[in-house]
Amino acid sequence: MEVSTEPNTKIDETSHDLSFSNSIAGDQNWDKFPFFRHRSRQITRDTWLVSVFVLLQIVIFAVTMGVNDCSRNSHGHCAGNLLGRFSFQPLSENPMLGPSASTFEHMGGLYWNALVEKHEIWRILTSPWLHSGLFHLFINLGSLVFVGIYMEQQFGPLRIAVIYFLSGIVGSLFAVLFVRNIPSICSGAAFFGLIGAMLSALVRNWNLYSCKISALVIIITISTVNFLIGFLPYIDNFANIGGFISGFLLGFVLLFTPQLRQVPPTHKGKLFEDDMKTSTRLKEQFDRPVLRIICLVLFCGILAGVLIAACWGINLNRHCNWCRYIDCVPTRKWSCSDMSSSCEAMVSDAQLTLTCMANGKFRIFPYTNISQARTQDLCTLVCS
Repeated sequence: MEVSTEPNTKIDETSHDLSFSNSIAGDQNWDKFPFFRHRSRQITRDTWLVSVFVLLQIVIFAVTMGVNDCSRNSHGHCAGNLLGRFSFQPLSENPMLGPSASTFEHMGGLYWNALVEKHEIWRILTSPWLHSGLFHLFINLGSLVFVGIYMEQQFGPLRIAVIYFLSGIVGSLFAVLFVRNIPSICSGAAFFGLIGAMLSALVRNWNLYSCKISALVIIITISTVNFLIGFLPYIDNFANIGGFISGFLLGFVLLFTPQLRQVPPTHKGKLFEDDMKTSTRLKEQFDRPVLRIICLVLFCGILAGVLIAACWGINLNRHCNWCRYIDCVPTRKWSCSDMSSSCEAMVSDAQLTLTCMANGKFRIFPYTNISQARTQDLCTLVCS
């Protein structure tokens, strides 16, 4: 009797996928994964948007230093003279290795007189692209690359672009309410918007992640470092606060449960996982509509409020004497006062002597042929 060797059953190749899909239908059966995943295990998406942001800000900083031209405007009294036209102002004037205050004003930094008296509202759009110096640029862009690439890979360039730009604008408007007669740089506002959105993504999907405390510590550490830098001259911490609040609210409005194509098996002890197993879960639906609507209303209310207050020229420093210390720490090198600097200038023997009219301090400079804007920079330095 001949025995048939052909199988009488047919293996269903899709049974594994179907059973796996059914097993992940409920969140209770879904394996948690770390908030920060290894890049080789993240969703494959191009990160061109963050690259464009980084390139633009590097170019703008280079142009700013070229316009500053310390070697000519300060007669060679610069830091890094080997850089020639792109050399930095002395550390006593700008400890971040950057340009002068008059250059910030010329390039579009926030300035009370320019906003209120000259009505140069366009500065709200330009100040988020400026950096106080080379140190500030490195720290800000390094943080942007770490946070921005992760966010763009998880949620796509469109949502991140909206959060970045709107946070920058709202942060600048928020800074206008506290701006003084010193140029303010608001480049941190857009970045803090991404930090706020990252925090909202962690909060809204809290049950989905493992290693949540580690992720929270990383977010707090990055925020703290960048906020502490805001106490240095020209960097506006009020813009950082406004950008963070905007990004946090916009994160609840625009972000969703991340696309998951891979999950770890059981490894929950590491911040970055190693071994992965594939899945096919996609969840981008318009979930939590009530929360989204509430956050959208709050964001629109904040945007309308700061916009109206900025148009009316409201200065909250007049109603809050201690608020200036959120943005500035007084030292022997600079002051947090909002007084207008006025100096008496005397030229003799190729030397310029500036005497502060407010406190009687004076300083002698070994050159005389400087612009009026540069003279005002030196006057502010003498009076501080």
